[in-house]
Amino acid sequence: MALRVAWLVVDSADPATLARWWMEALDDYEIEYDSATDPEADPGDPEVVIKGSSGHRMLFGKVPEAKTIKNRLHLDLRPEDRDAEVARLEGLGAKRVDIGQGDDKSWVVLADIEGNEFCVLRALDPEEKAAGVA
Repeated sequence: MALRVAWLVVDSADPATLARWWMEALDDYEIEYDSATDPEADPGDPEVVIKGSSGHRMLFGKVPEAKTIKNRLHLDLRPEDRDAEVARLEGLGAKRVDIGQGDDKSWVVLADIEGNEFCVLRALDPEEKAAGVA
């Protein structure tokens, strides 16, 4: 028996805007589906799917309630240069957030434009890259 993750689903106030923000934030993602351009879609259920060149998909679906507490699940992103990526993401509108991580960590916690937390990890050193560490 095989089980794989098909999508990462993100609740959103504005799925189209948030999906496009994540497309800018991540490498090689494009819109795979947008209910706004699908004549068969239910207009009361807007959603957008973005797909990366790796095959990973993120589905952004509209929900009526606002985010109020820390995420129970989040993305850890591995950059080539952590500080440069943090600066780039902040330029796109991400904000640094304190979820109790402290100042001594090798990662930076950010929130996207709707407040969803994610981490930007340190870059891998050459030995880790050679060993295939993610």
